[in-house]
Amino acid sequence: MSDKRISSGSNSLTEYSKLRLERHFTDSVIQVEDVEFEIHKIILCNCSPYFRALFTRWTSPNTKVVMICGLSPDMMQIIIEFAYTGTVCVTDDNAQELLLAAEYLDVMGIKDACCNFLEEQLCPDNCIGIWQFSDICCPQLRQKAYEFILDNFGQVVSSDELHQLSAQELSDILDRDNLNVSEERTAYEAVHRWMAYPPEDKKEYLVILLSKVRLALITSEYIRMNVVSSDLLNSNAECRQMVEDAVQIKAWMNTSIPPLSGVRNTVARPRLPNAILLAFGGWSARNPTNSIEAYDIRSNSWIDLTNHLELPRAYLGVAFINGCVYCIGGFDRVENFNSVRRFDLSMGTWHEAAPMYFRRCYVSVTVLNGYIYALGGFDGRDRLSTAERYLPETNQWSLIEPMHAQRSDASCTTLHNKVYICGGFNGHNCLQTCECYSPETNEWTVITPMSIQRSGIGVIAYADHVYAVGGYDGNMRLQSAEAYNPRTNTWHAVSSMLTPRSNFGIEVLDGQLFVVGGFNGSNTTTDVEFYDAKTNEWSEAQGMEISRSGLRCCVVSGLPNMAEFTVPRDTLPLLQLENGMVVSGDF
Repeated sequence: MSDKRISSGSNSLTEYSKLRLERHFTDSVIQVEDVEFEIHKIILCNCSPYFRALFTRWTSPNTKVVMICGLSPDMMQIIIEFAYTGTVCVTDDNAQELLLAAEYLDVMGIKDACCNFLEEQLCPDNCIGIWQFSDICCPQLRQKAYEFILDNFGQVVSSDELHQLSAQELSDILDRDNLNVSEERTAYEAVHRWMAYPPEDKKEYLVILLSKVRLALITSEYIRMNVVSSDLLNSNAECRQMVEDAVQIKAWMNTSIPPLSGVRNTVARPRLPNAILLAFGGWSARNPTNSIEAYDIRSNSWIDLTNHLELPRAYLGVAFINGCVYCIGGFDRVENFNSVRRFDLSMGTWHEAAPMYFRRCYVSVTVLNGYIYALGGFDGRDRLSTAERYLPETNQWSLIEPMHAQRSDASCTTLHNKVYICGGFNGHNCLQTCECYSPETNEWTVITPMSIQRSGIGVIAYADHVYAVGGYDGNMRLQSAEAYNPRTNTWHAVSSMLTPRSNFGIEVLDGQLFVVGGFNGSNTTTDVEFYDAKTNEWSEAQGMEISRSGLRCCVVSGLPNMAEFTVPRDTLPLLQLENGMVVSGDF
């Protein structure tokens, strides 16, 4: 059983509690059902405006016993103890009843504790119940629960609480652009599962619910195997027509040049992603660039976010933490930087952060337990083995134990509370070696080397492994990729990329490993592709607007202004069906 105890008690409150328990100076009795509680009026008045009004306006000064209805003696006991001690223990068993009692008696301290407790307990199996329950007592909790439903809808669909939604509530959820579903079939399956719950006679709601599903975004195979053959839809002519129209629009979108990944109207309107991939800086057209592009995975498109007041940086490091992106080190053709720029994504503003101890171009950067780690790099003269980490709360860098090897043009990631760094260049050779850092011991440990030397490598934690992708072996740019299992200290090969590349961006987005841009041996590239560990296959994604290598990527989420980093849905084409033909509705 989960519980949470809050305490704001003082010595004086403790003394008052002793007086109550010893029945000294008590001046009133609260009766709940058949249980009486001797209390001091002044203590309860200090706890809640309800008791202040009760004892000063709603009862006469001579009233000894005050009846309170609408809650249980157990809840009153907890509230009185909180008034005297400033302490309350919220548990799974009492949280909702206690919240209602605190709301009724206007005990803000307990109300806040219960809301915070329930927010921490939110999970796919209880979020609908908490959302519906909090409608009467806690608007902030209700909003948090609703956001949880939207963000985790893929798991919520499988919960037993799904049937508790009314048709209108489910319709409103499915209608939201910010409903987080990696595949639109999840929305269809939500309708199918909800319709299957008793009572069975819900056919009147099917048309309105299905109209909220973006049918043309579902794969053709799934439509053929699961939607068209559904007994539920075959019994409704209007629903069958919806599916036929969606299939026709989908075919038109796929054959248009270039193919459309989404339209404005609901049938194929892309949902908003809950995470965005950002690409920063790099080397483009023989010069460093300050370009920033954002990848919207739902519409498979990039948008330009470049701030032209920011200086160009190539071969930099990038980290996302606490709602900000930190651009670390790098090179502008003249200077190797130790400077750090912080981009506040919510405000859209840039600020200078504390500089590193060392100038670091070709630096490796990652985040672990609230710290940003900057490892190795090139200071303009030497390849570095030094390492340091930054704490945003104090705006300070601190040195940690140096690595075993000098490494520039390496790449690093975090997995299982350790920092892993692989490959790179030591000034003479491309490196095959790898090592990991434990913050607990401040020690680096050499691990099994990769199968091949890789400089300009991409390293990322994915599918519970450390992936090492692409790079340069001293002779050629590489397509190959391999994965490290920290439990067995072994590497194994995985499918090769579609394109050889070094000095590219690498990140995990929506459960897939993305590689972005880089140098292919002849040119810098705009090419983007992604890998799915479930299928061990690489696929093409939409390329960036500009070709570049020496860039860095990060994935950002949880922003209040996420829509600003996506393609505006209302600017997409508007399609209509006229006489069985798809036509543009934009005039």
